[in-house]
Amino acid sequence: MEEEKKQKQPFNVKKFYRRTALVIYDIISVTAASYLALLMRYNFDLSEIPEYFLRPIERFLPIGILGTLVILYLFRMYSSLWAFAGETELQNIVISSVISTLLQVVGLQFFKTDGHQAVPSSYYFLYMFCLLSLIFVSRFSYRFLRSQKHRTQNRKNAISVMVIGAGEAANVIIKEIVNSNFSTMVIRCIIDDDKGKWGRFIQGIKVVGGRDKIIECADIFEIDEIIVAMPSASRVDISQILDICKDTNCKLRSLPGMYQLVNGEVSVSKLRDVEVEDLLGRDPIEVDIDSILGYVSGKRILVTGGGGSIGSELCRQIASHKPALLILVDIYENSAYDVQQELKLSYPDLDLVVLIASVRNTNRMNWIFEHYKPDIVYHAAAHKHVPLMEASPNEAIKNNVFGTWKTAQAAAMNHVKRFVMISTDKAVNPTNIMGASKRICEMIIQTFDRHYDTEFVAVRFGNVLGSNGSVIPLFRKQIEAGGPVTVTHPDIIRYFMTIPEAVSLVLQAGAYAKGGEIFVLDMGKPVKILDLAKNLIRLSGLKVDEDIRIEFTGLRPGEKLYEELLMDEEGLTETANRSIFIGKPIEMDEENFFLMLKKLKEESRNEAADIRHLVREIVPTYHYREEENPEESFPEE
Repeated sequence: MEEEKKQKQPFNVKKFYRRTALVIYDIISVTAASYLALLMRYNFDLSEIPEYFLRPIERFLPIGILGTLVILYLFRMYSSLWAFAGETELQNIVISSVISTLLQVVGLQFFKTDGHQAVPSSYYFLYMFCLLSLIFVSRFSYRFLRSQKHRTQNRKNAISVMVIGAGEAANVIIKEIVNSNFSTMVIRCIIDDDKGKWGRFIQGIKVVGGRDKIIECADIFEIDEIIVAMPSASRVDISQILDICKDTNCKLRSLPGMYQLVNGEVSVSKLRDVEVEDLLGRDPIEVDIDSILGYVSGKRILVTGGGGSIGSELCRQIASHKPALLILVDIYENSAYDVQQELKLSYPDLDLVVLIASVRNTNRMNWIFEHYKPDIVYHAAAHKHVPLMEASPNEAIKNNVFGTWKTAQAAAMNHVKRFVMISTDKAVNPTNIMGASKRICEMIIQTFDRHYDTEFVAVRFGNVLGSNGSVIPLFRKQIEAGGPVTVTHPDIIRYFMTIPEAVSLVLQAGAYAKGGEIFVLDMGKPVKILDLAKNLIRLSGLKVDEDIRIEFTGLRPGEKLYEELLMDEEGLTETANRSIFIGKPIEMDEENFFLMLKKLKEESRNEAADIRHLVREIVPTYHYREEENPEESFPEE
């Protein structure tokens, strides 16, 4: 037996009345268009219209009405959603009017009076114009009235907006906001440094002046939000403009970059909140993509710590350079899974292997290297939280020092071509166990390079904005919670770089490697953490010490006021990239170094009460306060 018939849709009374109204309106429109065309031909003087022109129109009218209604029905004039009418609906109205006019041209010939043409030649054009206008008004007036209703409602809670930039990107953004039925933003003024644009209008909005008018106009127009629509501007210009904007206490938003214009992706949805990275005041660091492609493409690449902030970005950029195989290794399954799903979605053709493993497990690491035979290894796995490692120094040694040893040993035994270790500026004259452990890792790498065919190198850089455990996410959470924002010391400074920049330079440094080098990335000018905190508060549209208070908590165990990127005795050699330098390897007594490492391994395994003394024997530049007690930690700065 056949399936039961589907239940009929309930009768929609509202839709029935609406369509009936449109049909009645169209009947009136065809009638009106027929007579209006003649009246317009004779300058609206009814007495001047000959009877032999009126009679054919009167006789053909019922046929004309019925035929036009059928035409309108076929072109969905009674089923379209006119609240969202656009170009397609407009085209259908024009075509329907043209076909209705052709029906008039043919049909009227059968009703003409002997010896006379049916209607004046101009009648057909005038009829089409009148019919098109009447149908257009009936359909698009609904959209217009509905739009006005929404705008009136939205203006009650309107957000006053200033747009900075009067170029193509600004034009697209302004047009979308002005024409939107649902936007609660009202653009009050436009700022642009081009004097030739001052006093002119974009979408009816005036360009009031240059950047010197930002603060004044924000006050005059009672601006709530500022949109920076300058995707092609340099980072220096953006930084200077944002530096002015943050004194207005307005919320700041911007377009991510020039690629939005190239890809035609400029829209309100692409706007993002201005972030503290935009205030670094320098252009993004450029890398030689060809050199990266040349040695990554077609290779088997292994990344340890691939689920972390640096490791995951390494995987993203390597995946985009078409490796033969990408092996992601991490001990934390959740982050590894997240990166795996992202890479599968973004690079469906990528040959990807994701493995859960600890770099401290000798047998597991040996099996991975023997089985997958990687050509290049990026060793990003490490414990890096300074205060946490101060509280658990033996774990820093086990994971960082001997995890690196075991991974490097497996790489050497399996003839890996190149091994790149991610180091840190905290390895220079370290004051904490994390930095000291990383310095030992650098020494291991340089020593291995002298004894194996594998090219072992290290890449050293400072803090990366937005990485796991960095200060920026902590500040954001504190601001969202209403404060206070905690800064350890008013004078503390750090070098900063974005994660993609740092990873791009790591990849390029790896391309330059010949073995034994410690590559040092130029991090630009150091930034005061206090300034970062203040800027982040202001960029959130809040006032420092009024809306959000800043609290100084004091330096934490192992923390120093400033970081260094290069030890004095290392020297400095330039590379083809002005942002990458090479530190000269330091001479050391290898025999004594290996004996000390053996002792360090035993002590860390036995959970020595204070392993710092032994670490200082290996790293003479490591200094710490004897009276320090491990404390609970906070994210590193």
